[in-house]
Amino acid sequence: MAHCANASTPTARLDRPVTTQPQRRIRIGIDTGGTFTDVVAFDEGSGELVTTKTPSTPANPADGFITGIHKVLDLMGATGADISAVAHGTTVATNQLLEGKVESLGFITTEGYEFILEIARQAVPDGYGNSYFWVKPPRIVPADLVRTVGGRIDFEGNEIRPFDEESAVAAARWFRDRGITTIGVCLLHSYADDSHELAVRDVLRREHPDAVVSISSEVLREYREYERSMTTLVDAAVKPKVSRYVANIHTRLDEIAPGVAFSIMKSNGGVLSADEVVNQPITTVLSGPAAGALGAGLIAQRAGFPKVLTCDGGGTSTDVSVVLDGEPTLTTEGTIGAYPSKIPMIDVVTVGAGGGSIAWVTPEGTLKVGPQSAGADPGPLCYAKGGTEPTITDAHVVLGRIPPHLLGGEIPLDVDAARRGLEELAARLDLDPVRCATGILEISAWNQANALRQVSVKRGLDVRDFMLTTFGGSGSLLACRLVDILDLAGVVVPRDPGNVSAFGLLTVDVKNDYVQTAVARHDALDRAAVQKTFDSLTERAAKALDGEGFPRSVHRYSRTVDLRYFGQAFEVRVAAPDGTVDEAYAAEVADRFHAEHRALYGYDFRHDPTQQVEWVNLRVTGVGPITRPELRDLPTRQSHGDSDSPTTTESLRDPTCPGTSDPSKTAGRRAVCFDADEGPVDTPVYWRPDLRAGDTFDGPAIVEEFGSTVPVHPGFTVRVDTIGNLVITRAGAAPADTADPTPTGGDR
Repeated sequence: MAHCANASTPTARLDRPVTTQPQRRIRIGIDTGGTFTDVVAFDEGSGELVTTKTPSTPANPADGFITGIHKVLDLMGATGADISAVAHGTTVATNQLLEGKVESLGFITTEGYEFILEIARQAVPDGYGNSYFWVKPPRIVPADLVRTVGGRIDFEGNEIRPFDEESAVAAARWFRDRGITTIGVCLLHSYADDSHELAVRDVLRREHPDAVVSISSEVLREYREYERSMTTLVDAAVKPKVSRYVANIHTRLDEIAPGVAFSIMKSNGGVLSADEVVNQPITTVLSGPAAGALGAGLIAQRAGFPKVLTCDGGGTSTDVSVVLDGEPTLTTEGTIGAYPSKIPMIDVVTVGAGGGSIAWVTPEGTLKVGPQSAGADPGPLCYAKGGTEPTITDAHVVLGRIPPHLLGGEIPLDVDAARRGLEELAARLDLDPVRCATGILEISAWNQANALRQVSVKRGLDVRDFMLTTFGGSGSLLACRLVDILDLAGVVVPRDPGNVSAFGLLTVDVKNDYVQTAVARHDALDRAAVQKTFDSLTERAAKALDGEGFPRSVHRYSRTVDLRYFGQAFEVRVAAPDGTVDEAYAAEVADRFHAEHRALYGYDFRHDPTQQVEWVNLRVTGVGPITRPELRDLPTRQSHGDSDSPTTTESLRDPTCPGTSDPSKTAGRRAVCFDADEGPVDTPVYWRPDLRAGDTFDGPAIVEEFGSTVPVHPGFTVRVDTIGNLVITRAGAAPADTADPTPTGGDR
């Protein structure tokens, strides 16, 4: 994405045309990661697109957030009054759950079902071969903090026993007297009739007004009481911390831009206003990774690649996903930490293989990498901030694959400290330091490759048909090795890859999901009832979009249905068309189910009359569209008046961006080790802002830019495409089939 960078200012300016417009409407996307806070700003009037990064502040993430706002405004010569909207990707909820920091959480359920959480599901991770050693994860709510209320609703929404208010009052007072102020409520079959749950909430508000409450009929109106209970409790658990975080950010943002629209990225690939997020905090659990997958998918689609795997490498972890035709795949079978969650989310797999992941020796004497991370503080040894253990970043810097500084020189790295740490680790393993460093990176590459297999091969996809899109500060460091391990078609590295997640926040529509369980056999389907449910869900989505400020003339709605063969314990989600639910409509949905079942599992029962299709859940998604930044073409070398070939950093000077190259910060060549057996090789270093569309060169090479480095291994070729992506393939190989390689169009 990046066009040019000013070495004196840690930023990358994107596609900046000359403008004299006095009025500005600047939208800003901010992604807070474990190491850096990434910022992208888009001026809707002029088309100006600017990126920058600033170190994250784990003690108070709001500090890094506000610093990033000030930084990007200074770069654009703008003020807070010019900001029209801010979108934010956050890991507050995710980190709380990954760290297991769930305390003082209460649970209210139907009388006789107090052991829902204890019974859970019988599934054992990695199969029953591991059952002798597997222990159930800790309960999110211990048994002594569960209370029940009388009353009973059946699966059709009929009241079997009336609500027992006296037991609800007793439960509320019990929690109040013990200081339990966060409570989740999940009553049996409340997806069919929520009256009893609403009554429990009313009692809690009256008897325990300080309590933060989540009820399942608002969090997940879907059957299966265990998953619904867990999803509701996760929502309740993160609600206090997310509310405080969002309120703090909002207050400080109002000091810069009073009343500005502030939204948070959701796990489903949409955004939600900050005011609404406090009521639906569970929707943010994969906030940052979702934005990255969206941004990378749009960039790859614009470049003409319809099938891509994404690899978002940060300081703590790497997130991978699948994007087809610009749209990330979705799931409702996610797990956050040890806790299952049924909310719609982009299908992202996370592995502890980020730049700060620690290399360590097991008691058996073998080398391991991660999932423990040095994070941003103290960080890797080379950060010289108190880190004591070698990390993936230390291995890269010792091998010469990254320069001895980050962010264009803003953060110098202590190469000697990294080398000493690796020498100590290597001695414990009886290895030389270079072989130890390459071993660390090889383990990390295989960890990432296994995660990529999980979202592709295990989903029935042939990984060889896919290009890999790498982004994030560390996402591209192992790109060539991943191509070799997985036999991928090639790699696409976007311009300014460290800021792709923040860029993705500027491409995200407002999106709300609504679901209603309505189990029915296909041959006895009440089509009028299905139509009524779709209409009801659509109206709920419409009202939510009304509240977000979108006129109904721009609303968009999509339907999906979860179906299964009768007797199956799992469903398959298929897209459902718009229109009236009649016999032909139902038949088309069933046909789509058969086809999707075959694609996923290799068989279907389309022609077997003994196998009936069953409808399970009806879903509607409401979308409020926004204006997306345009990805403009990169100039060719001829159109820019440059020489006929790309140059290394010894001689780069971009006349349109004074100070682009600073030879004191980037050497033209350096010794880089790509293979421990062959040792260091003299390698050219290219400064990416001065590459032009159509440039090609072969590895070994290093491509550097503000915030990111791409090592190109021997045997690989790099081509700069029309929008500035680096397209990396094995020498002599062609990338995966693409659509029009130079597509036109605006907001893509």
